[in-house]
Amino acid sequence: MNRIMVFLLTVLMWTAGIQSRLPAQEAGLTDPETWFGYPPGADGKLFTYEELTGYLQHLDAGSGRMLMQPAGTSPLGRTIYICFISSEENISRLDELKEINRRLALDPEIPDPERSQLIENGRVFFLATLSMHSTEVGPSQSAPLIAWDLATTKDPQKLEWLGNVVYMMVPCHNPDGMDMIVEHYRKYDGSRLEGSSMPGLYHKYVGHDNNRDFIILSQEDNRAIARIYNLDWFPQVMVEKHQMGSRGVRYFVPPPHDPIAENVDAGIWNWIGIFGSNLMTDMTADSLSGVAQHYLFDDYWPGSTETCIWKNVIGFLTECASVQIARPVYIEPNELGAHGKGLAEYKKSINMPDPWPGGWWRLGDIISYEISSTLSIIKTSSANRKEILAFRNDLCRKEVQKGMSKPPFYYVLPEDQHDPGEWAGIVNLLMEHGVRCYRLEREIRNGGQLFMPGDIVIPLAQPFRAFIKEVLETQVFPLRHYTPGGEIIRPYDITSWSLPLHRGVDVKEINTRLPDLESSCTEITGSFRLSPGNEGEFAVAIFSSRINESYKAAFMASGMGLKVERIPWEITTGEKSIPAGSFLVYPGEGWDELAGRLTVAPHYLSEVPEVDKVSFNVPRIALVESWFHDMDAGWARYVLDQYHIPFTMLRPADLEKETLAGRFDVIIFPDEDKSVLTEGRYKSDGEYYISSYPPEYAKGMGKKGMEQLMDFLDREGIIVSWGQSVELFDQNLAITRGTPEKGKEAETEKEEFRLPFRVISERLSKQGLYCPGSLVRVRLRTDHPLTYGMPEETGVFFRGREVFSTSVPDFDMDRRVIARFPEKDILMSGYCEKEELLSDKTVMVWLRKGQGQLVLFGFSPQFRASTQATYKLLFNALLLGPVEIR
Repeated sequence: MNRIMVFLLTVLMWTAGIQSRLPAQEAGLTDPETWFGYPPGADGKLFTYEELTGYLQHLDAGSGRMLMQPAGTSPLGRTIYICFISSEENISRLDELKEINRRLALDPEIPDPERSQLIENGRVFFLATLSMHSTEVGPSQSAPLIAWDLATTKDPQKLEWLGNVVYMMVPCHNPDGMDMIVEHYRKYDGSRLEGSSMPGLYHKYVGHDNNRDFIILSQEDNRAIARIYNLDWFPQVMVEKHQMGSRGVRYFVPPPHDPIAENVDAGIWNWIGIFGSNLMTDMTADSLSGVAQHYLFDDYWPGSTETCIWKNVIGFLTECASVQIARPVYIEPNELGAHGKGLAEYKKSINMPDPWPGGWWRLGDIISYEISSTLSIIKTSSANRKEILAFRNDLCRKEVQKGMSKPPFYYVLPEDQHDPGEWAGIVNLLMEHGVRCYRLEREIRNGGQLFMPGDIVIPLAQPFRAFIKEVLETQVFPLRHYTPGGEIIRPYDITSWSLPLHRGVDVKEINTRLPDLESSCTEITGSFRLSPGNEGEFAVAIFSSRINESYKAAFMASGMGLKVERIPWEITTGEKSIPAGSFLVYPGEGWDELAGRLTVAPHYLSEVPEVDKVSFNVPRIALVESWFHDMDAGWARYVLDQYHIPFTMLRPADLEKETLAGRFDVIIFPDEDKSVLTEGRYKSDGEYYISSYPPEYAKGMGKKGMEQLMDFLDREGIIVSWGQSVELFDQNLAITRGTPEKGKEAETEKEEFRLPFRVISERLSKQGLYCPGSLVRVRLRTDHPLTYGMPEETGVFFRGREVFSTSVPDFDMDRRVIARFPEKDILMSGYCEKEELLSDKTVMVWLRKGQGQLVLFGFSPQFRASTQATYKLLFNALLLGPVEIR
């Protein structure tokens, strides 16, 4: 039999209900079917994360080929593990092998004889992260079978592989979500709702977007995974395992489709192609049909786990066709189709040489494909052990040499910044990515350029040069076409991620080697903080509104019981100008704790300035998050939590039941479809889709909820909305005043009105506007409380919606354009077609109706926690005071 046929037959027999067992093994180890009471992959059966790790700990205790170690913690406190599986000799040498990995990855100056010995003694470390998207259960459900096989096998070929390879399995990238999905599935198992969508996010904050976080590293689980290849183990090969829709190809393997990242070395792409070619060959040999490559998925943006390829790791993803969680699906042959890049039809082609014919598709089938693909990657890693290890160090040498011989040579982040907190934040983030950062010790001149002591210098002569350049430069999308002059190949996700631009930090790209600069720098180690400032007595500390961290300090201080005030006008203290909207925090119990958690020191005064001040009152905030995997709302919750801004989460249907006026001051509507918010279901082309959620969760705010919301607005409420949710307010609205007394005729007044703005995005899209997630330039109205601390011009993250027009208002309404696009030079980073259609258009507007206020954004001000340059627009909206017309 071929190398995995025993396993495939076993899984297929289990799926068919035939009782079978793998051969009994030594050391008293229990096979997965006996342990769980059913074969993994059986229809309708799923184990939890705790049950999974319990079995792996059993193998760890009884097999010398396996070692299980904690890698970090999930956002809800579960331990994330790495399972090292290899020969007993390699497991006993892990510390030595880890050091070999580090030397080959980071040291470009290893003498050739020593390098040869390191390569001879080293092993390929292959990292696999499983089921980060928790509805994609197959990879984690296959983990016990793969671990059992490798930990107990007597197959000489597999033993040879394990002698050359250390398989690093993260059995579940998202433990919290795994338990949520399994619990939901079990709740409805055997009912008509079996396989229904789980309401809410399968993560504390971000759900499916956990695979969009590998530049920002905002989420605790992602930081744990990134540490493995950034700082700790430096594996040479990595795969992240996913699932996709049910009605297309069965399995995607690399290489990806265009566009690809231009900063990544050609050798990485070549090795990805070798692994992909072997995957296609091996899986086809195992009679697994429907395997495709060069299809749908690209590797252009660095946000997924595959950001490791910018760190010289041979990294890629696989995607398997899904079932309804664990419920089988039957696919008719004429229901099969292909979409996107690489396959125009579901037909035999070079990208899919053996199409799957249709029929029943089960969780057991997914597991068969996962076993086959995993063993293929281990096999390829083993067959090319020395070449892969040599390549890792070759690329280290090449990138360092490139950084010394090819511009740009450095990025310099001047100390003088609009927001020094975000400046320091970039430094700490880069070091978390394994990038070495330096601080300039003396003044350096280079022609017309002046670099000052305290400036941050990032040299590109580093092993992770590709990553440094990728995240510090301005993005220019690589235009590729399906045919010469024809349709462009569009990106899979976004097209801008420049850390300086997204954070509003100035950066200088230096294209000349400067030996004096290099010799005048000191490397930064440990957490980077600015001077802690005053340690003696003071009367008040002033936190500038230009600094995002000041808003955090104000909310934290207020929560600690410290007195906080805000100044509505710009003031001058001594020679220092304090911008409008800055915060005054007075000393008291809790101050030392607050100061110890700051990156940027405030401005200390020995006397309280005699200026106008307003009391800082923490607003009562509600955030509306739908049950429909509302990722943007989850990101909003994350940002609010990070800034210690208290809020209450409401579901759309709660607006129908809750009394909003008097309970809340501000209601936030993140980016969500209008029909989901109002009706609890999606609508397209005038038709509603039947929800895949249990009916108790498929409810919107309804007519009553909208009435409650308008009553809230009428009673001096503030509504903050962005993205698609702004369409709630682009329609005829009504306020009903007066409450009828019981037993008496109703005495109510209904006022109908239309706010003085319109959403015009659809019209612009029909005219050719296409912006797939780019940073665009806007000009701000600087004399408004919404723009406290903001520069006159900034970049906002824009995805082609929403764009507004405004009009002269009637009656007790007003409006002010807060942000508009300039006439030209709109695109700052990324890609945009027909950007001239945005010329002078409005993208943020303040509206008044009576004593109520609305702040509408055409962009997400907190997009994926990656747009710190526009955070203050959100924070200021939450802190709006009474209506002032300017």
